[in-house]
Amino acid sequence: MSLAEDIAKKSNKKKLHFSLLDPDKQKPEIAGFIAKTAEEAGSSAVMVGGSTLVSQEQVDKTVKAIKKHSNLPVILFPSGAKFLSKYADAVFFMSLLNSRNLGYVIREHVKGAPFVKYSGIEPISMGYVIIEPGMTAGKVGEVDLIKKDDIETAVGYALAAQYLGMNFFYLEAGSGAPKPVSSKMITEVKKSIDIPLIVGGGIRGPKTAGETAKAGADVVVTGTKLEKEKNLKKALSDIIKSIEG
Repeated sequence: MSLAEDIAKKSNKKKLHFSLLDPDKQKPEIAGFIAKTAEEAGSSAVMVGGSTLVSQEQVDKTVKAIKKHSNLPVILFPSGAKFLSKYADAVFFMSLLNSRNLGYVIREHVKGAPFVKYSGIEPISMGYVIIEPGMTAGKVGEVDLIKKDDIETAVGYALAAQYLGMNFFYLEAGSGAPKPVSSKMITEVKKSIDIPLIVGGGIRGPKTAGETAKAGADVVVTGTKLEKEKNLKKALSDIIKSIEG
């Protein structure tokens, strides 16, 4: 069974939590510690990526540290072809559908496809859209942000992703967003599609994470800000319990 199939199967039984680690935000050793703690807390996978990376070496070192300390699958969440790593288990082969830059829609994929094929990492097709405020991801991705109350457009993108044959759809408010994607938008998007829905950005604690899952997200993503928590394992455990209901 592929990792994509495994995630889809598990998400049909319960809500999942993924931890997102940005190699630009902490040293590899710290990323390994966070991944180990995330596994102990009940997270289902570790995503690795960020909008401000400068080298593939950053990604390689972070992925290797995570693999050393954790048994969780590592899925790349790349901003470009040059940030792929052969040490990962899979890559979200994602198209930033509402970007004005064709590089993020398809051209980076053309550059990265041979690497994916010959490295043996699993490509997981995903439609990816950024909702306002978008934060750094929206700026770097040159995105025409979807208005936070423009549910019709969000649903249109989600359906287009499904009809194009993509395995997952991701709604992103941007790392550090003051507010996450609205529950109403999540609910309407989920009602419209048959593929798993991933939601991230601006989800800081159990209450917001639980609301996101209850609204319809199959997978809830939280980032590295929890590194500052005095008790990281408890903080993550509380978030994951809230997601699972």
